[in-house]
Amino acid sequence: MSSIRRVVIAVFPDVDLLDVTGPAEVFALTNRVTGGTAGYRVELAARARGEVTTSAGLRLVADLSFDEVNGVDGADGAVDTLVVPGAVETGPGGQVARVDGEVVAWVARVTPLARRVVSVCTGAHLLAAAGVLDGRTATTHWSAAAQLAAAHPEVTVDPDPIFVRCGNVWTGAGISSCMDLALALVAEDLGEEVALTVARQLVMYLKRQGGQSQFSVPLSRPPANRRDIDDLRMFIVDHLDGDLSTAALAARMCLSERHFARVFRQQTGTTPGAYVEAARVEAARRLLEGTDQPLEQVAALCGLGSVETLHRALRKRIGTTPAAYRRRFRVTA
Repeated sequence: MSSIRRVVIAVFPDVDLLDVTGPAEVFALTNRVTGGTAGYRVELAARARGEVTTSAGLRLVADLSFDEVNGVDGADGAVDTLVVPGAVETGPGGQVARVDGEVVAWVARVTPLARRVVSVCTGAHLLAAAGVLDGRTATTHWSAAAQLAAAHPEVTVDPDPIFVRCGNVWTGAGISSCMDLALALVAEDLGEEVALTVARQLVMYLKRQGGQSQFSVPLSRPPANRRDIDDLRMFIVDHLDGDLSTAALAARMCLSERHFARVFRQQTGTTPGAYVEAARVEAARRLLEGTDQPLEQVAALCGLGSVETLHRALRKRIGTTPAAYRRRFRVTA
């Protein structure tokens, strides 16, 4: 295999700009880090060569038409990585993923000729429409996950991770997570050291792994109609090692336990106990990813109390043990 990998990114009218430029920037910085000895050649492909207006109103210039993207035996060389970004449009119920039939047909033709296929954000809907995701697990932007699941029941849609790898097909959540996805591709191709060097060049806080959630517990629920419930949610996150029992929280709100539990569920869609546990598990995940603190200390800091409770909560929430999670997602300097 050549040390320079050919990456083809599909572009089309109203494509999300960051879905295209985010991965392209990661690949360009990789070339700089390696001094050009290994890396990527990025090409934009569209219906026709020339300008394409993005969702941001800025214009990109396509290097190739779809028909000019040859496969393994083409004059331009093999397609190592095909990247399919997304686009949205306004439907009766709000923003929905746009599925362009011409793009779908091209994706279906070129996918078998690429070593690796990647979708960014709602680009997963294009892959699904082309049959690429049949029988696979995939993710997309959380706001479009229900649409993807309803339109393609043959796809197992997981709306939580920032990206999912299933064989040679990668799907990403979009927006800023496209950078994490591209860094994961670099790590697979050139190693973790190169990927972490690129992450530092991008001034990214850390290189997140695919199993991490698209959003934190406070952001996973819409704002409550009551300001005092929103304030309480922030209090919970800031005092995870304190007494967050339903009785204590009800007392803080000056409500009876029964009335408080009813109001909290009405406003957040979950019980106080479930919300507290989810927030504590999220804190535990951050500590497992970013520190070498012993499990006893992790459990104490996030309010789970004991290692046994930490084990039980992680198994319940994310289906794994603390040690296994740390082995997979620990971010080293």
